[in-house]
Amino acid sequence: MKKKQIIWLQIIYWSLNFFGTVITPVFFFPKESDLQSTVLRITFFLAGIFTFYICYLAIIPKVFRPEKIYTVILSFFLSILCFATLRYLMEEVLLPATFGFRNYNEETGLLYYFFDNIYYGCINVFIAGIMWLLEKFGVIETEKQKLEQERNEAKIQALKTQINPHFIFNTLNNIYSLVYQNSEKALPAIEELSQLLRYSTKDLEQDFISLEKEIGYLESLIELEKLRIKNPDLLMIEKKINFPDLNISPMLLVPFVENTFKHGDFSGKGFIMKISDENKTLNFYLQNFKKQRSKDSLSGIGIGNVKKRLEILYPGKHELNITETGTDFTIDLKIDLNV
Repeated sequence: MKKKQIIWLQIIYWSLNFFGTVITPVFFFPKESDLQSTVLRITFFLAGIFTFYICYLAIIPKVFRPEKIYTVILSFFLSILCFATLRYLMEEVLLPATFGFRNYNEETGLLYYFFDNIYYGCINVFIAGIMWLLEKFGVIETEKQKLEQERNEAKIQALKTQINPHFIFNTLNNIYSLVYQNSEKALPAIEELSQLLRYSTKDLEQDFISLEKEIGYLESLIELEKLRIKNPDLLMIEKKINFPDLNISPMLLVPFVENTFKHGDFSGKGFIMKISDENKTLNFYLQNFKKQRSKDSLSGIGIGNVKKRLEILYPGKHELNITETGTDFTIDLKIDLNV
């Protein structure tokens, strides 16, 4: 439970306690409305509230340990002793000196006085313990959530740093082939790669980028890959974006397209890619033909990273379906970007 909630619980508890202990008897019990009864109710209330905060702020934090029974007993004993002492000083020392009356008879022994106050003081002591435990568990839960968040952020950062070298490695292989063949497409390919590196170096440092920029990565990658494909016109792309400023984790879609070019069959064939954001839900569909005797294209580093990042960043807000037939692979991804 959060600190503010604990404070409000205390305000409500002491407001009800004050009205129930001090105010209510004046209206419902006429015999309790005289000065002596009213003063005794006030001292009882003050002893309770002082004891509560001495327990809550000092005795329980310093002495109480739930796993050790003797600390529980000691905390309770010290708390009741505190309540009895405060009440004794106010009702048996201060009141006789100022008002000329006391609560207990002069003959009352200290042992009886102490045990009698166990009954009256245990409620406030118990409530103080409960509220301290609620606050303690709230702090522990907050720390757990913070550690979990830091752990997830560290995971995401590690996954993103894996994507960039993996992407560079595949692209450099393509460029190497073009250079080896003395292809005039080599220089444009290097220029496209340079552009992509400028994008990724800047934006991978951010937690989220605009959907428009992420799609820009895809388009740059496709333009780069077109340089080595015989029939680039067979790459069918449908894009319908109404909310380009929606936020998405960077390089989340790129590995799917990269994987397609790495494992797909483009010998006279292409692929179908559809991207839309209807109702602020990203719909990403990608279908490509398989190479004959191709290995499982779903086990690459890039795809594995995307799955992990989706689980961390969009728990319960995404749906990823990857299917394989004898001739093609299909990616169907939906992400709720409506934050």
